[in-house]
Amino acid sequence: MLSNPLIRMIAQRLALGIVLLFAISLVIFIGTEMLPGDVAQSILGQSATEQSLANLREELGLNQPAYVRYLDWVGGILQGDLGTSLTNKQDIGSMIGTRLGNTFFLASVAAVMSVPLAVLLGMIAVHYKDGFIDKAISMSTLGAISLPEFFIGYLLIYFVAVQLGWFPSNALVHSGMSLMEKLYAVALPATTLTLVVLAHMMRMTRAAILNVMSSAYVETAELKGLSSFKIIFHHAFPNAIAPIITVVMLNLGYLVVGVVVVEVIFVYPGMGQLMVDHVIKRDMPVVQACGLIFAATYILLNMTADILAIIANPRLRHPK
Repeated sequence: MLSNPLIRMIAQRLALGIVLLFAISLVIFIGTEMLPGDVAQSILGQSATEQSLANLREELGLNQPAYVRYLDWVGGILQGDLGTSLTNKQDIGSMIGTRLGNTFFLASVAAVMSVPLAVLLGMIAVHYKDGFIDKAISMSTLGAISLPEFFIGYLLIYFVAVQLGWFPSNALVHSGMSLMEKLYAVALPATTLTLVVLAHMMRMTRAAILNVMSSAYVETAELKGLSSFKIIFHHAFPNAIAPIITVVMLNLGYLVVGVVVVEVIFVYPGMGQLMVDHVIKRDMPVVQACGLIFAATYILLNMTADILAIIANPRLRHPK
């Protein structure tokens, strides 16, 4: 079955992703072990005695060697068990369930806003290449990407939420809300994420389309008298899709992984907010689980980008 070159390449990407995820799990575990602070001290407070701290560390399993705790953690994950929170004794999987859904919802809304807009702006920029509209689009998107997420978020809170009162500054969502209520609540954080990733996708779309505009089939279409935008949309864009898919998937990965700052700014009940809260509490199992899920999501989207780029490239689909 693996004799097919396309299937073999996909299998290689999947195997590499699994190996990479195990390597990242080790980095996450070592990184959290190096963080300062003591969860036992955080639970019992500053007035706790050394004996009570030692008893709690033993109860939580913190006295075991680091490699034993890492193997126990990875073994549990392979069995579908993310572990138990040290601070509240709750199952981490159940704690993460709703938060993960909220994070994916926010990232999905931002993706629905940013991807079509970036592709459309990229094609418009090619249509008006080196003109005023092209320069205006490039300058405005570069201006947006040069600002950090927290600055864009606070600007939107001040002008849109406080001054104009159009949307809430706190993006609080819960299971009882309708879809429209949730969309209204996440309007500002989704806009913040959209502005952050828009420029990169737009510029890659523009560069990829311009790269094929000098091809013979594009010149043939021009000689047939087709309009410039029709040539871009029907002839240049489909043949530039592979690099566009790659950059779109990478930015989708950022939308999921990069929501931590945005969720904290807008008090959004997602994975990022959960991870920050438990970093403060020094609840490392929760932090490790959140970090591993973020890493797995990013790796999965990167593998998807590779596979889609292979499928979209005829030279890779049908190698000689």
